[in-house]
Amino acid sequence: MADLLALDKVTAGYGESVVLENISFAMQEGDSLALLGRNGVGKSTLLITLMGLTRQHGGTIRWQGADIGRVPTHARAQAGLGWVPQERFMFPSLTVEEHLTVVARPGEWDVKKIYQLFPRLEERRGNLGSQLSGGEQQMLAIARALMVNPKLLLLDEPMEGLAPIIVQELLRALRALIVDKGMSVIVVEQHARMALSITRRAIVLDRGRIVHDSDSESLLREPEVLDRLVAVS
Repeated sequence: MADLLALDKVTAGYGESVVLENISFAMQEGDSLALLGRNGVGKSTLLITLMGLTRQHGGTIRWQGADIGRVPTHARAQAGLGWVPQERFMFPSLTVEEHLTVVARPGEWDVKKIYQLFPRLEERRGNLGSQLSGGEQQMLAIARALMVNPKLLLLDEPMEGLAPIIVQELLRALRALIVDKGMSVIVVEQHARMALSITRRAIVLDRGRIVHDSDSESLLREPEVLDRLVAVS
């Protein structure tokens, strides 16, 4: 089976500053990857690099076999990369439903399916983006990315700063996407065990390099190794 995404010795950063060094891994359709590591090791930078928002100093990024190193961000999104940034980027003057319909592209995901995944958003469908709680904004950010009908979903710290009850609601939705529907996903998450529980594979970064690559289940079975790699308390 051909790779959906393949990175070969990718080195990237901001301007002349190098953050990622010699990053190599590949994913096939239906793969799910937990991208782990301490703060500041390059996890978010890797997602941003996949979207074409950093300077790529070397290596290649191939998407469905084609080199996308010089492809602009909007074209990567059109090609099937769906990004949910930490900042969420709500439009304060758009309603929940307008956030969804304004980006909609043909495919499996439509407003009806989004409301089945996130019933809370249906309850808030007429609310403006600025009127939502942090958890509701995160649901909407994920939902908006799904409305583009991506082939690969990039999630940057989806549980950050949310109340436990909202975390469980989001975890249920992500498990439905990844485990039940087999969506291809890369998730950056400080809650390492939570991310490992819904993904097949784990990569750990340290100082911009991959220092561990295994299946998620085996890393969960080695708590001492996990704690050493990501400083889990």
